[in-house]
Amino acid sequence: MTGKRYYLTTLGAWHLHATRFVNSHWLALAQAGATIVAGEVATDDATMILVLVEADEGAHLALEDDVAFEALPHPLGQNPISETAQTALAAYGVAPGATTFDAAEAVATAHPLLRHRVF
Repeated sequence: MTGKRYYLTTLGAWHLHATRFVNSHWLALAQAGATIVAGEVATDDATMILVLVEADEGAHLALEDDVAFEALPHPLGQNPISETAQTALAAYGVAPGATTFDAAEAVATAHPLLRHRVF
């Protein structure tokens, strides 16, 4: 059985685990003083990304044990994302106190496949 979860990580950390994912979609995030243009390909392993991972429980447990991954709260819960996540996503209109659902809706304007969906 697979599940979906949002994480903040780097492109390099994503590469280390990507073979374990059933599916994943990510968006490169602008870093201090830098701008990521929609459609621009990020190649630097240090590039911060928001990633939606679809994987089995073992893969998600491995990500939770990896300090390079910050798991965001469940999208349908009312827990706000961390200050670190909010700061990383602020360029997409994510305000302080936003939930994961709010953040997913905001970044979906740049990458529609990051929108939270339940089938």
